[in-house]
Amino acid sequence: MREGGLRVESALGNVAVSRPQVHADPAAIGAVDFVLFAVKLADVASAAERLLPLLGPQTRVLCFQNGVEAAEIVARVVGTKHVLPGVAYIATSIGEPGVIRHTGTMQKLQVGAAAERFVDACKGAGINIEQVDDIDRARWEKFVFLEALSGVTTLARSPVGVCRADPELRATFEAAMSEAWRLGRKRGVRLADDFIAERLKFVDGLHADMRTSMQHDLEAGKPLEAPWLCGAVVRMGAEAGLEAPVNRTIYAALKPYLHGSARMAR
Repeated sequence: MREGGLRVESALGNVAVSRPQVHADPAAIGAVDFVLFAVKLADVASAAERLLPLLGPQTRVLCFQNGVEAAEIVARVVGTKHVLPGVAYIATSIGEPGVIRHTGTMQKLQVGAAAERFVDACKGAGINIEQVDDIDRARWEKFVFLEALSGVTTLARSPVGVCRADPELRATFEAAMSEAWRLGRKRGVRLADDFIAERLKFVDGLHADMRTSMQHDLEAGKPLEAPWLCGAVVRMGAEAGLEAPVNRTIYAALKPYLHGSARMAR
């Protein structure tokens, strides 16, 4: 990016930044108002340690990871007062170094209370953002949907369009969501009664070529986020006394690839 800049290719309009400000060491930046924390789930704990030079008394770290556990992990490192959970809906891939490709047109951020200044800044920049009353429910709404969709698309090695059109894959997607929905309700999250039906309608509107980030990671031989997605449903379900056989099966099939395909080669 230092040499060739940063480009975003999207149906909503391309963006090019010829000289982005990029730093390898957070200490070179100093205290900031907001940090958009968007590392992969496996890197949350270690990357949280590197946040410390960015923190001032009023700094807020907005955690936009998949899953429902990242904000709590970060809070254990930097303190609860600095952390705000967030939700991001977008489908992208790295076309090449410095080039981000946006698949389809889905793009939205969600944040909760105490993020008014961030919301104002995003709206001023034309970013689609929503401030919600119950950010925990918003996180679980994405989690229930994504853990199932990522698991099915990655297991099938196929994009959304293929998975939603195949009766067996669609049924697997619905069953995986249902297990996560029951878990959320057991944990006191106010998920709607008709949530699964609405998500099935939502998936039908997604770009047929959309691939989940976990599917991209599998295809690139990178570590998978499965332990915090389908694997988390199994783990948290067991803690709550709930069975999750569909997610358990998906997770078991993906376990050989958790650390990347390079490990399999050995």
